[in-house]
Amino acid sequence: MLFKPPPVKKSTPKRRKKLTASTGPLKDKKGRIRLFRTMEIKGKNKALARWRRIVNKMAAHKQQYLSNSLPTSGKNQRKRWKEFKSTIVSAPRMQQLRKVNAYFNKWPYRLDKENWGKKEYWASPPEFVKRSGDCEDYAIAKYYALRELGVPDSSMRIVALMDNIRRLGHAVLVVYHAGDAWVLDNQTKLVLSHSKFSHYVPQFSVNETNRWAHIPVKKNQPASKPKK
Repeated sequence: MLFKPPPVKKSTPKRRKKLTASTGPLKDKKGRIRLFRTMEIKGKNKALARWRRIVNKMAAHKQQYLSNSLPTSGKNQRKRWKEFKSTIVSAPRMQQLRKVNAYFNKWPYRLDKENWGKKEYWASPPEFVKRSGDCEDYAIAKYYALRELGVPDSSMRIVALMDNIRRLGHAVLVVYHAGDAWVLDNQTKLVLSHSKFSHYVPQFSVNETNRWAHIPVKKNQPASKPKK
C-alpha cells in the first residue's frame, strides 16, 4: 500500500452554482488550441502565492524534482518513485501520461480542511505523498513527475475549474501533446482530450512561468480578446 492516511473527521464540500460553459470552437483561426473551448488572457505568474511557494521550493531540486525531494522514511516514497520511473522513462509520451495519472491516483482524496486545517492549501509533492490531498495536489504531483520525465513547463498547465455536474470546484493537469490537450484527472484513470469534458469550466491555469484567465466563448463568438 502506497499510503495509509490517519483517521480524520470527514466533511462535505459545499456545492456551488453552475458556471456558463464555453461552446466556442476547439481551435482559433490560427489553429491554436482553445483549452476547454475558452478564450485565454495570458499574464505573468506572480500573484498566486500558494503556487509560487511550490515553484520556488521545487526549483532547488534541479530537474530531479521527485527523485531528490520525496521522503525516504516510512514507505520510502523516493525509492518507490525511482523504481516506477525506471519502468516508463523510455516509454512513449502518451503511455507516460497514463501511467503517471494512474500512479498518483492511488492516493486517497482528502480535503484541505481535514488535512491542513485550512480552507485552501496547495501541497508540494513531498507533502502530498506523506498526507495525500485534494484535486490540485494530485495535479501538482503529476506536473512535477512529468517535468522530471522531460515534459517542458510550456507544455503543461494546472487548471482550476468548475465541475458543472458535481457543482464543485476542481483542478486537473493538462498536457499539450500531439496537437491536443490531454487531461490528467484524479477522478478517472483515463487520459482524455479536453474536448471530452464539456462540463468543465476553467477559471484560471498556471505553469511555472505564466498564468492564464479563461473566458467562456459562445459558439459563433469571434476569438478576439475583449475590450478593456
